[in-house]
Amino acid sequence: MAWKKAVIILLLVALVLGCAQQPQKPKVTPTPTAAPVEKIVIGAPLSLSGKYAKEGQQSLWGIQAAVKWVNDVHGGIDVGGKKVKIEFKYYDDESKKETVQSLVERLITVDKVNFLLAPYSSGLTLAGAPIADKHKVLYMSHGGASDRIFEQGYKYVVQTLSPASKYQTGFLDMIKETDPEAKKVAFVYEDAEFSKAVFAGAKSHAEELGFEIVFDKTYPPKPTDLTPILSELKAANPDIVLGGGHFADGQLLASQMADLKVDVKAISIIVAPALPAFYEALGTNAEGICGPGQWEIGVKYSPEAAEKLGIDWYGPTQDEFLQLFKEFAGDEEPSYHAAEAAAAILAYAKAIETAQSTDSDSVRDTMSTLDYMTFFGRWKIDPETGKQIGHDMIVFQWQGGEKVIVWPPEAANAQPYYPIPTWDEKEAGKLAKYE
Repeated sequence: MAWKKAVIILLLVALVLGCAQQPQKPKVTPTPTAAPVEKIVIGAPLSLSGKYAKEGQQSLWGIQAAVKWVNDVHGGIDVGGKKVKIEFKYYDDESKKETVQSLVERLITVDKVNFLLAPYSSGLTLAGAPIADKHKVLYMSHGGASDRIFEQGYKYVVQTLSPASKYQTGFLDMIKETDPEAKKVAFVYEDAEFSKAVFAGAKSHAEELGFEIVFDKTYPPKPTDLTPILSELKAANPDIVLGGGHFADGQLLASQMADLKVDVKAISIIVAPALPAFYEALGTNAEGICGPGQWEIGVKYSPEAAEKLGIDWYGPTQDEFLQLFKEFAGDEEPSYHAAEAAAAILAYAKAIETAQSTDSDSVRDTMSTLDYMTFFGRWKIDPETGKQIGHDMIVFQWQGGEKVIVWPPEAANAQPYYPIPTWDEKEAGKLAKYE
């Protein structure tokens, strides 16, 4: 019997050891599913009072028009098969840097916004950028053109408008296309941060295109007499002149070029020619003068233009945008400030839909891959810096007392008048207009 007990004991031991060696089934941990997105909150400090109040109000109307298109016309942003609406949260930054900083902090930490729009102007945009970047919240510049914003190493700052360095590059492209024989270019501009950034970009582009820079000088801010520097410029005998800084000096530049009969084939001045007051002050002497702009009513960006370039179209057409804008602004017409702010909202909507996420890192990574067109123009950023590289400045020209768009071809509603009439011809009543 003893041997039977031994066998039984051995069998029991083997059974126990066998059970112990059986692999244990792992516990199943439920895969977490992301909570469905109920709304997408975009926040912004906006200059509704102070020195940038006009630009801030235009920005607000543009944003409201774009949000209405996304929510009501488009039906919301498609995230995970669900249409999600945008909620826009904003405060008045009073056009002050310190207010921008406190509001950006508040929007992130108190209001818990998903994304941010920067305020108008490079200075205010720069004020809020480090705070947004610290919190890893995307911060879209729609009114800050300074290249310096995108030289600070920020990861979460991106741009919708063209940077300052591109303001005069389109004009140079137009001249190169229109008259390859025009080689000699002169630069005369205000000694200020913005204009120096503009013309640093212009000079670099001119050299790339093979132009010869025969004159390159600055004048002090708020000049009262440009005769000496323009006399030097005239002696250099340029084919084309690019210059300006702000409204008053740009108007003075054109007026004294007329006085000194500085006849050239083409002129492009920043800021001043964009305003109707420029033509009102100069009359026919303004004929033929060009200027760069971010956007103008009448641009020909369209689904058809996008198709020709082989890129997507997104958002309302220009006519649809104008109608939506009117619902908020009444009889006021949109300036480029409104258009670029609206384009920033559309950029978020496009990127979120493409990423299928509201995570800042996912949306930022997706933005690096996007290349598409809206009523504002092309949208594409440099993946490393976030600087806008797709959007071209339009070039407008005063023709027959009207401001028309002559470049780029996909936006133009008129042909460039080239070469422009001489100052004597303009004083005699000749217009820069094809019959």
